[in-house]
Amino acid sequence: MTSTLIHLSGTILDEDMECSLRDLCVMCNIPAEIIHEMIDEGLIRPRGPEPKQWRFTAVEIRRVQITLRLQRDLRVNLPGCALALDLLEELEELRRHCRRR
Repeated sequence: MTSTLIHLSGTILDEDMECSLRDLCVMCNIPAEIIHEMIDEGLIRPRGPEPKQWRFTAVEIRRVQITLRLQRDLRVNLPGCALALDLLEELEELRRHCRRR
């Protein structure tokens, strides 16, 4: 019998947490250009007037991570990721609503 070692890594996100553009790039291991493309597509909305002052919340960090997985695993383009994220969030809202009943 062979054993398989699975290595999992993750980041615990606090809802009140905010990070800079540089922090987001490091956390997600991607260049700033990709973040700019996601902003242009409407996937995430930074707070702040310019890139040096941008702040990203835990929700946006999660959206970036999901987008990267959709692109990597399913080869979904950015407009498709935007649609998928909106549908996933709507589904989650419906599930929360059903649990309250």
